[in-house]
Amino acid sequence: MILPLKLLYALLLIILLCPAASAAVYKQHGYAVFGQPKYTKDFTHLDYVNPDAPKGGTLRVMGSGTFDTLNPYTLKGTSPISTGNFYQYGISELNEPLMVGNGIYDPSGDEPYSAYGLIAETLEFSDDRSWVVFNLRPQARFHDGRPITAHDVAFSYRLLSEQGHPNYRAMLQEIERIDLLGTHRIRFIFKSSNNPLLILRLGELPVLPEHYWRDRDFTATTFEPALNSGPYRITQVMPGRRVVFQRVKDYWGKDLPINRGKYNVDRLEVEFYRDNNVAFEAFKAGEFDIYLDHKASNWANAYDFPAVTSGAVVKRAIKHEIPASTQALFFNTRRSPFDQRLVRQALGMLFDFEWSNRVLFYDAYQRSLSYYPNSPFSATDLPAGQEFLYLSEYRDQLPSELFLQPYSLPTTDGRGIPRDTLRQAVELFAEAGWTLRNGRLQNAAGRPLTFEVLLVNPSLERILLPWSTNLARLGIDLRIRTVDRAQYKARLDQFDFDMILTTLPQTLSPGYEQHVYFHSSQRDVKGSRNYAGIANPIIDELLGTLLAANTRTKQIAAAKAIDRVLLWEHYTIPNWYINYHRIAHRSTLRSLTTPPYSLSIRSWWIDNKTD
Repeated sequence: MILPLKLLYALLLIILLCPAASAAVYKQHGYAVFGQPKYTKDFTHLDYVNPDAPKGGTLRVMGSGTFDTLNPYTLKGTSPISTGNFYQYGISELNEPLMVGNGIYDPSGDEPYSAYGLIAETLEFSDDRSWVVFNLRPQARFHDGRPITAHDVAFSYRLLSEQGHPNYRAMLQEIERIDLLGTHRIRFIFKSSNNPLLILRLGELPVLPEHYWRDRDFTATTFEPALNSGPYRITQVMPGRRVVFQRVKDYWGKDLPINRGKYNVDRLEVEFYRDNNVAFEAFKAGEFDIYLDHKASNWANAYDFPAVTSGAVVKRAIKHEIPASTQALFFNTRRSPFDQRLVRQALGMLFDFEWSNRVLFYDAYQRSLSYYPNSPFSATDLPAGQEFLYLSEYRDQLPSELFLQPYSLPTTDGRGIPRDTLRQAVELFAEAGWTLRNGRLQNAAGRPLTFEVLLVNPSLERILLPWSTNLARLGIDLRIRTVDRAQYKARLDQFDFDMILTTLPQTLSPGYEQHVYFHSSQRDVKGSRNYAGIANPIIDELLGTLLAANTRTKQIAAAKAIDRVLLWEHYTIPNWYINYHRIAHRSTLRSLTTPPYSLSIRSWWIDNKTD
């Protein structure tokens, strides 16, 4: 039988646009990388929020440093969300994403690897994770009242892929194509299957209004608040100094179960301080309501002021299970001599963490012996089980010690580098071709070992000065250079540094951001976060294994394998971490509880009632 031409075209269209009939398809209100989300489709609110929290009041907080744009999505400039601690407040200039629970917009407080629909009411996906469909909520609106449609999602994907920050381009590069299936329905087809984390990352896609951005320069810095769709809008801006957010009374998503009990304050006022000492004095004087303290000496000694004594300010150390950031001194391996592994290892041996912890930090910290501190992804033991199987494939290419002993760093009694450690460092330098002659460590060509650490925070200089003294004992000249934030960002974007002290945020479910941090494809992408310039084929392959992990066990094993290889390659000198929040706040601020994976300030409320 010969089919009519129109029917043939229809069948061909179905074959092209629809997934294989044999693949199971799931339609859900939320998504978990492994298993099912904690909250069922009929949940009314999250367990750790007060669904009846009163609305109202003004919350005053501090911003760190300054900002020179309100566009958070491009390489140019620093927007508020990119400044220190800003994401903790739960209110920002970010556009709402398709889903929440992962990423910085609204991270989950009690689940490690799940997300729930926000702009997307439901999602559909195949069991091989080769595509995903997002079904948008018809009631979702931008602040001008116009509906959020699949066209806005497609526009956001194209705009961020083509003109967005390199991190977005890297995240979205695994998309083969997109299909508009209706006004509120869009499908993403992936280049490869069996990548469960990609759906979670796509859920983080911020949805930008096409009608607002179509005729504007997306790459330009601007102090004009962009059209948004979230619970707050920016109502006041003093460039670099102050930004004010006002709650949107008719916010379309205020009654969603995922939002109940959140976004309780009417107004968030943010004053930016370039100096943390000045900021703390302002907090003591009552100029703002929350102080997130990152200075151990301050936490130990500076809270005897009257507001604490009277109970008007509460000082709290809140334990958590949030993976700590990768905080370290990063070698730029694009430059000599940091392209030599033995040199990196020897320099790391001369950093006396125990002295700094005793003298500068009041023994407040633990040494980071992992890129994933305070998490199950830390390779703190010998490789075993699935991790051992992953690493065994590369046994001939990895240091033999990696399989025989846990990674460790020399320790001291907190009173100086032992002579034996100095001797071992000298031996490593010699093996790498650097010898001590006439009081200077030199290579065969007579070039002295001299390098610069680039900083943006002058308070870090006191941490590096003792290391500089230790290096000088072996004839190494370390220079410390502190620059302003604009110059610092410009130099980082161009990889114009020898070494930096910085952090890489880590998540409860490591995935594509690890590609941005450590994959060889990001080594020469301007603005990427592969600060160390890592180009290691073993790391590249293990990152692929991590992204393809279809069980939590495999994910943990792959992340531990990556951690172990990174550690033994000595791309950084690990710093330190704590597993609790150090926070002081006005006693009028209330919360139901603090969940293990988030400080969740977005669910706090102001109680001005007097006893």
